[in-house]
Amino acid sequence: MLRRGEVFRNRAKRLLAEKKKLSAAWLQAASPITAEIMAKAGFDILMVDMEHGPGGIMDLIGQLQAVSHYDVVPFVRAPWNDFVTIKRILDAGVSGILVPYVNSAEEAARAVSACKYPLEGIRGIAPSPRAGGYGMNQRDYLDYANEELDVLVAVETKTAVDHIEEIVKTNGLDGIFIGPMDLATSFGHFCNPKDEEVQEAIRKVEAVVLGSDKFLATVAGSFEEAKKLYEKGYSMVIMMSDTTTLGKVALDQVEQFKEMYPQR
Repeated sequence: MLRRGEVFRNRAKRLLAEKKKLSAAWLQAASPITAEIMAKAGFDILMVDMEHGPGGIMDLIGQLQAVSHYDVVPFVRAPWNDFVTIKRILDAGVSGILVPYVNSAEEAARAVSACKYPLEGIRGIAPSPRAGGYGMNQRDYLDYANEELDVLVAVETKTAVDHIEEIVKTNGLDGIFIGPMDLATSFGHFCNPKDEEVQEAIRKVEAVVLGSDKFLATVAGSFEEAKKLYEKGYSMVIMMSDTTTLGKVALDQVEQFKEMYPQR
């Protein structure tokens, strides 16, 4: 939350606009404890997952409070392209939002409009929520939110790939996020983004976005995968999660134990 007299600034905004490389991770446990651990580790961006994660607005606020003492920028993946839901997420005090399942320029424009105060959009004006410092940072937030917030949309379907040239021209849109699993399934290759048809679609999106003024983002299963994506020109790669990464580590420990002591 903003301190008294502090102006709202998004530390990631200009770096992403310049297509610099930023580290990122999912927060999918709806836990302030794991959020604080990930923030202390030093990630540039933490993406709270409200599409697939179990948390609601109060869980989001708890995570934002937990990371507020660290130099991390909080983003949220919204559950849907719904202006009421997006408004409540932004009012909690995040710096960026990822809107899933956007298939056209019209849908992208709708997402941007939901994130912007009039006259640039339709976001309702209220200084009373956490973003506005509970009324103590009214103009410190309201006057800067439109220019400081990062707005991303997810390309996750064949339809979105077909319309990517129009989507990247959306005014007020900052970045494109490629969702490889849903994209693969949209092409008929269930959970198989390595299929050549899917890879061809991803290459098309990469070429269009990297040739535009928008930054490119996606997800990776490891740092080694993320490194290859950064070297291709991606600016933000979500390289781990507070749930699945813990699961992998736990599974590895258990398997090593069973292998070492099969008879206990």
